[in-house]
Amino acid sequence: MADFGGGDLDAFRAQVREWLEANYPAELRDPKAKVDPEAMWGGRAFEGSDDPQIVWMRRMAEKGWTAPTWPKEYGGGGLSPQQARVLDQELAAGRYRTPLASFGVWMLGPVLLEYANEEQKREHLPKIIRGEIRWCQGYSEPGAGSDLASLQTKCEDKGDHWLINGQKIWTSYANKADWCFCLVRTDTTKKHEGVSFVLIDMTTPGVETRPIQLISGESPFCETFFTDVKVPKGNLVGKVNGGWEIAKRLLQYERQNISGGFGGGGGAGGAAGDLGQMAKAYAGVDASGALADSDLRMRVTKNKIDFQCLYMTIARTAAESKASNGPSAATSIIKYAAAEFAKERSELMVELLGHQGLGWEGEGFSPQELIATRGWLRSKGNSIEGGTSEVNLNVVAKRVLGLPDPK
Repeated sequence: MADFGGGDLDAFRAQVREWLEANYPAELRDPKAKVDPEAMWGGRAFEGSDDPQIVWMRRMAEKGWTAPTWPKEYGGGGLSPQQARVLDQELAAGRYRTPLASFGVWMLGPVLLEYANEEQKREHLPKIIRGEIRWCQGYSEPGAGSDLASLQTKCEDKGDHWLINGQKIWTSYANKADWCFCLVRTDTTKKHEGVSFVLIDMTTPGVETRPIQLISGESPFCETFFTDVKVPKGNLVGKVNGGWEIAKRLLQYERQNISGGFGGGGGAGGAAGDLGQMAKAYAGVDASGALADSDLRMRVTKNKIDFQCLYMTIARTAAESKASNGPSAATSIIKYAAAEFAKERSELMVELLGHQGLGWEGEGFSPQELIATRGWLRSKGNSIEGGTSEVNLNVVAKRVLGLPDPK
């Protein structure tokens, strides 16, 4: 088979299609196939596993296609943006499962490529690509949410290591993560200029996680405690007190990927099913087959149009970021819009269900209805995670529109 680095996109598309067809595990072709939902995130817990999702991840990682545009020298695919788009199109056309869902791929990896030293890149990037390490993000603290730069987790220089003490909160899947990329304070006399960016092995003595139960009944977030945690000197990325620049860059990648996730409905009501089809099933149709309630029809149509416009904007900005030097402040526009559209969709979903949208558990409610209700509750966090809507509006005002500070 020819090398995938060729410049002919038509030939490349044919090769991709052939490879995907030949290498996709037969077990995953059944949409009802039983796979561990956690397998998509990878990590140490799945070392040696023969779960079909893990097999699929490994095969894609061998090609570097879990991170298709990353340099081949670190295990990436080395594809051009145009080739990566072809790969995305063929994965979607064939309805292939996502091989790897990873904070390492979405957020950490891109900033390591930009800020890490060569030793750090060769240590961490191949493991991210292969899904061997599951990462979590140590940013927010009980007293440092929207004002993240006020964080107080202390990192002291002890000569041959760093000593970390403090607490993080809303650490997504910290209880299942292998490593954490974390913001710490290395200078208490300065605010933004006193923050550093370190990598922490979650098995290090002194690291403790406690899941937080949400109103939806799920516990995807955790409190994370660091008590006299010793971190090797080589785990600091970039310069001492230079972490704020890295933190801002990583947040741009996070907002870009969170926005794309809303489109799939994760935690935003969309997991219950297509909004239009649900509306027809529960609200009824007229003689023409259209929704009988004209007001509901208008609002459902508007939400679907809004999401379609969002998908197109995300695709455009993603292409622009690959062609330039990463994402821009425009990701704050997308994150804000995605959160609002997702909350609106969830509210419409529960509204059209009527009394069937009031279920929590037990008989009388279908799994689809319960997912919609819990998704509506979960969607309340959409305007908080990855930077609050208020903070994102400030970013848009200052860095996109260039508006002056209020006097």
